[in-house]
Amino acid sequence: MHAASREALATVESHLDGLVHGAGDAVATAAQTGTELFDVVDALDRDRTLRVAVADPASTAERRTGVIRTIFGGKVSDSTLSVLNEAAAQQWSTPRQFRTGLVELGRRALLRGAEKQGQLGQVEDELFRLSRVLDREGELTQLLSDKAADPARKRGLLASVLYGKVNMITEALALQVIGRPEKNPIDDIANLVGTAAQLQGRSVAHVVSAEQLNEGQQAALADKLGRIYGRAMSIHSEVDPSLLGGMTIRVDDEIIDGSLAGKLAKLRANLA
Repeated sequence: MHAASREALATVESHLDGLVHGAGDAVATAAQTGTELFDVVDALDRDRTLRVAVADPASTAERRTGVIRTIFGGKVSDSTLSVLNEAAAQQWSTPRQFRTGLVELGRRALLRGAEKQGQLGQVEDELFRLSRVLDREGELTQLLSDKAADPARKRGLLASVLYGKVNMITEALALQVIGRPEKNPIDDIANLVGTAAQLQGRSVAHVVSAEQLNEGQQAALADKLGRIYGRAMSIHSEVDPSLLGGMTIRVDDEIIDGSLAGKLAKLRANLA
């Protein structure tokens, strides 16, 4: 996103958080707002004229919010309409970035609902596990990545994989990602993992180790990385015996390779 859109999104995120935190039934408000924002995105995707009208940077804020009230007033909840009005009042760089912002806001609403249920950590972990499943299952990921495929069919395929195995909010977020891809399923879900961690005041460390890490080892690693990076860390680990020993750690774009396989590869390169 361009700077103006990032600023607009931050403003509306704060507005959304205030609505959820101040609601009598925060979980229901968050779930309904998130779901309805996704429905609004569908409407914008079908109507380019509407998409431009609600986010045209050359138009006035009053005109843009007027369009929102005319089109969506009485069709969505008060909380959703409030978020839409706040979004339309901001200055977005392009209508497309406005649409992307609504997707981010819908996801945030659902994650805030999980937080209010005390299940945000569970959702974060389940989303990470799903990203790893998709990374291993190339054929499934290819089917879900096909932009020419019917979104409803892709959602149905993923729903059959997830049914009864994950939290309802995890499933809702995953199905939304598949229906409205930004990049690809693995990266989009990984971005959701990062957002869930961020809402808990943490950054994500993706750890691949030769052997399974126990809870004590993960806690010690989180503490060590927290001191290195100066912020709390959320450890997500998986096992890869091909590392032979040790582990690799990825935080944002930085990779720390402390695996035996990595050390041997470096030694071979130095001897060549």
